[in-house]
Amino acid sequence: MLDYRDLAEYLIKAEKQKQAVSCISDQYTDFNLTMGYRVQQELVKRKVELGHKVTAYKMGLTSRAKMKQMKVETPIYGYIFDYMNVPNRGQILMDDLIHPKVEAEIAFILGEDIEGPDVTGEQVLEKTQWILPALEIIDSRYENFRFQLPDVIADNTSASRVIWGSQLYHPHDFTVDLIGVSMSINREIRASGVSSAVLENPANSAAMLASMLYEEKKEKLKKGSVILTGGITEAVLLKKGDHVTTEFDGMGKISFHVR
Repeated sequence: MLDYRDLAEYLIKAEKQKQAVSCISDQYTDFNLTMGYRVQQELVKRKVELGHKVTAYKMGLTSRAKMKQMKVETPIYGYIFDYMNVPNRGQILMDDLIHPKVEAEIAFILGEDIEGPDVTGEQVLEKTQWILPALEIIDSRYENFRFQLPDVIADNTSASRVIWGSQLYHPHDFTVDLIGVSMSINREIRASGVSSAVLENPANSAAMLASMLYEEKKEKLKKGSVILTGGITEAVLLKKGDHVTTEFDGMGKISFHVR
């Protein structure tokens, strides 16, 4: 029988020691999605016990192509903690990470509670107070960034760092599914995309999160919740010395250094 607490500690230790480990599914061939979320739940509980605070939700596998590739019908979700937050024009330390990658996203901040089931993107937009650009650093704790879907769920969807934009924006000032993004590393364009890559509209990603939380836990997304809706661009591998600058249409730039 699986010890979910021990498996959570296994992943927390890998993150703390910056040492990649083998997949849980390599050890337990029957490891499934439900088990993955059980491990994630224990991981979140343990980090809270250690004094960390959850500051945001994050969605993963929010492109239709990636969902088809992974043979799933819904995205996956995880959590951002306070120690992961990095200011715009700040820095991340490569020595704190294993094999980080960066991707561009749109974050939503709710102005009202949202409760499932069957939440729509239109409902999310009606209840969203602010949107802002963000860069998410994902850093799988597994060797060679290789894993099965239950593994990455257990690993809190590879959550590592988030560089937040400096300004909040009203969602109704934008066509939220048509926000263009261009990411440069050391002045070379490395990735670009449009926000419609996220389930046709990032609001649909937040809606799916609300429905998933209700169906699985009878939880609601509360007013003030922050939601990272998923990667608009591909995830680009980082190395020490990189300077990343990403421009979001109508939302300015986010930048950071890798030290």
